[in-house]
Amino acid sequence: MASFQAQYGLRLSKQLDTMKWDEFKALLVGLGPETPLGRIVSVRAEDDRDILKYFTAEQNRVRNEWRSRHRKVSASLDDRDDILEQLKIAFIRMAGGD
Repeated sequence: MASFQAQYGLRLSKQLDTMKWDEFKALLVGLGPETPLGRIVSVRAEDDRDILKYFTAEQNRVRNEWRSRHRKVSASLDDRDDILEQLKIAFIRMAGGD
């Protein structure tokens, strides 16, 4: 939620209920690396050994937990829309919606 506020100035708690799903997906995909979520995604995806050696303990924890979970749950492209729908519902609930 902080990432949407930081990048777009949107308060999801007020706007998510009326936002169309396609708009939400486009905004989510467009989040930049300078946002909180963007930084987490960057940490999770980093593979460059020169960069990894400067990671903090917390960055390593985040990356290792993600990679461990990702190995266990490998979603096919057919499952993608279901996963995105679950993410939408989670964001709505976090924002205080239904």
